[in-house]
Amino acid sequence: MRQPRLWMVIPCYNERDVLPLTAPLFLKELKKLISAGKVSEDSRILFVNDGSRDDTWDIIMGLSKSDDHFIGISQSRNRGHQNAVLAGLMEAKDKCDITISIDCDGQDDISAMDKMVDEYHNGSEIVYGVRSSRKTDTWFKRTTAQGFYRFLNHMGAEVVYNHADYRLVSARVLAHFADFKEVNIFLRGMFPLVGFKSTSVYYERHERMAGRSHYPLRKMLALAFDGITSLSIKPISIICGIGVGVSLIGFIGVIWAIVMAVIGNTVAGWASIVCIICFLGGIQLLSMGIIGEYVGKTYLESKHRPRYIISEKTWDPLPDNREETDREG
Repeated sequence: MRQPRLWMVIPCYNERDVLPLTAPLFLKELKKLISAGKVSEDSRILFVNDGSRDDTWDIIMGLSKSDDHFIGISQSRNRGHQNAVLAGLMEAKDKCDITISIDCDGQDDISAMDKMVDEYHNGSEIVYGVRSSRKTDTWFKRTTAQGFYRFLNHMGAEVVYNHADYRLVSARVLAHFADFKEVNIFLRGMFPLVGFKSTSVYYERHERMAGRSHYPLRKMLALAFDGITSLSIKPISIICGIGVGVSLIGFIGVIWAIVMAVIGNTVAGWASIVCIICFLGGIQLLSMGIIGEYVGKTYLESKHRPRYIISEKTWDPLPDNREETDREG
């Protein structure tokens, strides 16, 4: 029986400091899987350069020349982590049997791939890498991250708790996932929508080996809001509920005002009126902002712009005359 061909998909953005440290670890794990007969010899490690401004792409090119298991693609510009992962998965889907996406910073336990491949051989088409604890995170990071997952699930975005983008996905799943054409993507919430048999593998999360995180609180909040608005309309339902509640309170207030006027027990007070107006105005502006976010996403989706553009590949470099052989997705 032929062993499955594995492609590791590793997004890279300004990873000059950490890539030379983690690349040998990825290669060691791949050769371990090959030696154990779990994956085929022609498996590959695919680095996706997400428009890095440092010499990350030069490092990837050097790695591809040093060992045939290393390959890479480069996007024409920075398009964000999610699009970089997507570009790698779509590049891999017709060339392998299984993919494992993982960040290149070394925080996710690379050795967990062994268990992931075992679960694939046991019949799972998607295997989620789930952090068993966050002991290495600061209290603030741990609290905000855990709140992030709870909030997403509460708002209707189906995500696996404490799972980021470390996962095994079969080519069969990717073939169906390619039918998801939206521009605003949130991968950890989209893969559960595809279905198929899935399971989870738990691992300890480590410190970043070098460099600095590219996901500060600001980007995490933006990612959470993108996930919610891309996968759920629950915020609009909440707005409707608030609107009904405020309208009911307002109606009761009108009745109360009429009754007070009839019995001649009115009390003049501009402060209470101003507070009510500010409260209602704030709700209206917040509601318009949330609805506007959905309208804006609809506008972007209607343009059908490419989610990524691959400008170079290590196995198919641009010719000397720089004629582009781009691929869009």
